[in-house]
Amino acid sequence: MTEPHLVRIGDRTWPTVTGRPVLLVPLGSTEQHGPHLPLSTDTIIAEVMATRAAAAVLAQGIDAVVAPALPYGSSGEHAGFAGTLSIGQAALELVVVELVRSIDPVDVGGIVLVNGHGGNFAPVSRAVRTLRFEGRTICAWWPTEPTGDAHAGITETSIMLHIAPDLVRRDRFEAGNSTSLAELLPIIEKRGLRAVTLNGVLGDPNGARAALGAELVNRWTAEIAEMIQSLFT
Repeated sequence: MTEPHLVRIGDRTWPTVTGRPVLLVPLGSTEQHGPHLPLSTDTIIAEVMATRAAAAVLAQGIDAVVAPALPYGSSGEHAGFAGTLSIGQAALELVVVELVRSIDPVDVGGIVLVNGHGGNFAPVSRAVRTLRFEGRTICAWWPTEPTGDAHAGITETSIMLHIAPDLVRRDRFEAGNSTSLAELLPIIEKRGLRAVTLNGVLGDPNGARAALGAELVNRWTAEIAEMIQSLFT
């Protein structure tokens, strides 16, 4: 008897990984998300987005599987907030490059890096350039957020209310710094997030709604599915 199709590659046995599927790799982080969201927020969101996008393209006849999420990223800007764990830019870039190099192109048709953490942008972008130069079929996706809602604000809180409501501390919502990330970034890069927000929030989670989270997840799922369709079909 053949095993049923499984979206998560980690749940499969090696003989069932056939047909050169598209591999989605969730990249997250373990870092503070204000007083109300868990340290694993970015990883949870990346994994959910990858899984839903894989299901969406499977329904369209494109084979796709999801790798186990990488729960550590480049989060040095969150130093000073308890619980934050970071491997830094150089290590993340190397991990992504070596992970993809380990994949036999005979087994996988292409790779999509599904990112849940903005701090991963630079090292992951460099890794993608290196891998494309080496002939790999690979792309990366990041979520788009409102300009004054960059971290643990209404966007991420709404998404978590939709996908993992039991992990949201609703009684601990606190507004943070709502200045646009473009203005704050030079300070954050030099002095870290602590220099611009004492509670770790960039934005305001008050008013977050699960319905808004569902809308965002649906939109982002469609974005990733369209990326897969355009690159791998």
